[in-house]
Amino acid sequence: METGGGLDSKIEALLNVEKQMRLNGDVAGTKKAVIDILNICFDAKAWKTLNDQIVVLSKRRGQLKQAVTAMVQQAMQYIDQTPDIETKIELIKTLNSVSAGKIYVELERARLIKRLAKIKEEQGLIAEAADLMQEIAVETFGAMAKTEKIAFILEQVRLCLDRQDYVRAQILSRKISPRVFDADQSKEKKKPKEGESIVEEAPADIPSLLELKRIYYELMIRYYSHSNDYLEICRCYKSIYEIPSVKEDSAKWIPVLRKICWYLVLSPHDPMQSSLLNSTLEDKNLSEIPHFRSLLKQVITMEVIQWTALWNTFKDEFENEKNMLGGSLGDKAAEDFRERIIEHNILVVSKYYTRITVKRLAELLCLTIEEAEKHLSDMVVSKALVAKVDRPMGIVSFQTAKDSNDILNSWAMNLEKLLDLVEKSCHQIHKETMVHKAALKL
Repeated sequence: METGGGLDSKIEALLNVEKQMRLNGDVAGTKKAVIDILNICFDAKAWKTLNDQIVVLSKRRGQLKQAVTAMVQQAMQYIDQTPDIETKIELIKTLNSVSAGKIYVELERARLIKRLAKIKEEQGLIAEAADLMQEIAVETFGAMAKTEKIAFILEQVRLCLDRQDYVRAQILSRKISPRVFDADQSKEKKKPKEGESIVEEAPADIPSLLELKRIYYELMIRYYSHSNDYLEICRCYKSIYEIPSVKEDSAKWIPVLRKICWYLVLSPHDPMQSSLLNSTLEDKNLSEIPHFRSLLKQVITMEVIQWTALWNTFKDEFENEKNMLGGSLGDKAAEDFRERIIEHNILVVSKYYTRITVKRLAELLCLTIEEAEKHLSDMVVSKALVAKVDRPMGIVSFQTAKDSNDILNSWAMNLEKLLDLVEKSCHQIHKETMVHKAALKL
């Protein structure tokens, strides 16, 4: 380590050189002088002096953009060689303050913030790390590679989920369009036109686009699991299932297909759920897990399902899945599974009956009268079913209420049918009479 005096005199000499070069507008000379100053401080392991010089050089009058960029890039190489964590944080913070507000080093600043957030997270300061990452809006950076942008936003989403800030996690996740993962990467490499900003290559530690797709959907599963949105979780697993690396390896796709089946069964009945259910049933891979094929078949068939028998059959599978998913299929999921089966049974009954007593409905559903009424009311409120309950009489009517236009239209149609019948009958009578008269004449 050099003495302070010797180091100061060398820096002073180089600062004079840097001044001359800068005032002459010599870009290459200024960059060299700036980097030489940083290298002297680094070789002397004078970290405090290094930080001071970075600030001084960046604030010099008329400092060239190219010199600031070169200085920040050079100093970033020293981060991993700092002797301790405090020195590392101090250097990152210095570089961050120097690059703040300068569009020509925005890419370097984003990478610095990401490193600082990583350190904060390792120290257990999740909230601080999340706040740091939210300062940067990488979607506006023209020079950043697409995969690096996506990886940065995904890191922002992950930290928000870790601190249980679900609203911000959703806002950030919407910055990524799922269509971006389906882009043809072979067409991506285009030579920049004249005047276009050059997009930098992504660092080596940034995952590929398909790997980022998997990370994105896994984070979205975490987000939707918070609100028990089973259909969206199922769609996320469906997207993971479509990734080539997953689809080609049965050890990977079987657990994913099992999850798709479970979350389909747990999803409330609606057109999207029906569509996914039918497309999953057509999947040839489902024959590898016949147990789940029979479960989906039962749910799609218009027959009343006996809950007790079904639960006894699938209870062990459900428990296995609960352990495999790390607890995301919990007691709430077991209750929802039972509720979905009851809803299925009510829909089946509504298809076969126009009117039924509440007592008989409860018998078919294997529930008490109060429970049957509750589930029926819930389905009517959620508009999954049209029904009216006459409680004094204890009768449920599944007929839809017609408005005056529908009634008039049905009357008009009935009259039209009646007149058609009368006309046909008259024609047949006339025909018979003519035939009879002709026979008499003969």
